[in-house]
Amino acid sequence: MTRQLTAIIEKECDGYVSFCPEVDVASQGDTVDEARTNLKEALELFFETASPAEIKERFHEEVYVTQVEVAVG
Repeated sequence: MTRQLTAIIEKECDGYVSFCPEVDVASQGDTVDEARTNLKEALELFFETASPAEIKERFHEEVYVTQVEVAVG
């Protein structure tokens, strides 16, 4: 079975941090592609090793990625 999950990738110092909010799994890489690939591997490892109870506990069914406008300064 496969499932589409969210990958949020942001620049941090000299590399990139990747995060999947559905299960709170994160990784990193030197490039966007590497951060995405490493996150995919981390997610696969999580789903291979976590118990069904842990997956159920950590899984967020609804995740929304959006933008908000705020005054700065």
